[in-house]
Amino acid sequence: MAKINLLPWRQEYRAQKQKEFQQVMVAVVLIVAAAVFGWMKIVDEQIVDQNAANQILKNRIKELDIQVREIKDLKKRRQELIDRMRVIQELQGNRPLAVRYFDEIVQATPEGLWLNSIERKGNKLSISGVAESNNRVSSFMRNLDQSDWYDSPALAGVTASPRFGEQASSFKLTVNVTGRKQDEEQSAVRK
Repeated sequence: MAKINLLPWRQEYRAQKQKEFQQVMVAVVLIVAAAVFGWMKIVDEQIVDQNAANQILKNRIKELDIQVREIKDLKKRRQELIDRMRVIQELQGNRPLAVRYFDEIVQATPEGLWLNSIERKGNKLSISGVAESNNRVSSFMRNLDQSDWYDSPALAGVTASPRFGEQASSFKLTVNVTGRKQDEEQSAVRK
């Protein structure tokens, strides 16, 4: 048999295969590098897009914070207006009460009793005056106690005043201003 030396052919074949392998490796490295570069570009674009979305959200949050502050200010002003309206309504509702209080005092005052001063502090009314007799003062206190607008008259002091008559006396008393007792009793019954 003839001697065939396949060694040079094998070396050429190996060299060709190694060259192909290196070309494939270079192509794979280039493809991987391109893929990594593309992936990095996509991630960078996503980061930029997310930052833009975050900035839009921050701007919107600032706008909403301003609106929330305005709403709080409006609620505060509304409450102040409601409080003012309530005070005005109470004042208008209580305006005829002063007339009613004086009318009740006039009705409770018996003949022979004169009032010198009336002073109100809170729900306490201080009354001073002169009576022809102590019975007139007692009658005045009973009438105040029976009134729908006054409660618990208390005598603070009685002194003789002979310049107004033999049995005349000056007196000072306090009484609670209660408003209408009947209204309170009716509201209690309704509850």
